[in-house]
Amino acid sequence: MALEAQKRAEFINAYTRTLVTAWSDEEYAARLATNPRAALAESGLVVSEDAEILIVRHIPEDREEGSLDLQVGLWEVGLATGQFEFHIPGTPVIDAAELSEGDLSDISAGVEADARYYCCST
Repeated sequence: MALEAQKRAEFINAYTRTLVTAWSDEEYAARLATNPRAALAESGLVVSEDAEILIVRHIPEDREEGSLDLQVGLWEVGLATGQFEFHIPGTPVIDAAELSEGDLSDISAGVEADARYYCCST
């Protein structure tokens, strides 16, 4: 069952907060590894107590590389099955020379310009 537009946007915002916080705060990244339910809740991703949570830090080559659509799909599967998988790739290296002034403005404002490139590429 596909998320309605508002629920999808809420998930994307919370997932993006999770990524950015994991990339910028080592303590949060450690909590994400040791107590993912609590760390995810800090970012707005509330997962029930009986749900299983898998945090994937390194995506194997034979699996689809992390993308926002993939993560939304995994969230939908988790809502249906109680088995949640979150892809939290390493901190991306962004070549600012390739970004336009508008792209940089969007990123600094937290706007989802193209989250698959800015947030989820490895």
